[in-house]
Amino acid sequence: MNKPKRMLLENIAWAAETAESDPAFFGRLAQGQSPTVLWIGCSDSRVPAETITNSNPGNLFVHRNIANLFCAEDDNMMSVLEYAVCVLKVEDVIVCGHYGCGGVQASLSPTCTGLPHVDRRIGPLRSLAHAHCVELNALPAGEERINRLAELSVLEQVRALRRVPLVRDAERVPRVHGWIFGLRNGRIKVLSSGDPREAGEAAASTGHVATCAESECCPEAASL
Repeated sequence: MNKPKRMLLENIAWAAETAESDPAFFGRLAQGQSPTVLWIGCSDSRVPAETITNSNPGNLFVHRNIANLFCAEDDNMMSVLEYAVCVLKVEDVIVCGHYGCGGVQASLSPTCTGLPHVDRRIGPLRSLAHAHCVELNALPAGEERINRLAELSVLEQVRALRRVPLVRDAERVPRVHGWIFGLRNGRIKVLSSGDPREAGEAAASTGHVATCAESECCPEAASL
């Protein structure tokens, strides 16, 4: 049996089990949605938002893309954010990255051969790696460097979201959080709370920035 057929059978079983345990569940689901959280996560199949937060259908409004990047020029991203903030009036926006991210790893290589769309998508990550090349080069090439860049990227997306007028000038300004998920232990680590004024957060967000001009350090940051 192929995977799609198996998935359809699993759907039948799930629907039956859910209806048996909570007869009113699908009636409530059909009435509409009122999630209070917008989740911006990575498309990686190992990081399903509802599963890792033990949430039910209807609890989260979800947008996923390669390497959980926020781009104000992306109509897909902005339409999700606009609906979440203006219509659903979510109270919290969570950017959740993950350790061992393939998109982050790819950004530390010169190009993604044969993947032009991915290559363009992760351009901002390459720029971020360039800005933090001194710190990244101080780490061993491989997992540590990848994971630190994943953390820095989450913090960068949080800052960008807080600055965008759609969020900054909202009638009810949502709290923007930065989280990262550990594939090795299943735990979420908070990198940035919803309150940017919280003591220590500014240092965590910017204390490691080590910008540099074009120099030999940036090719080193790209070597894995």
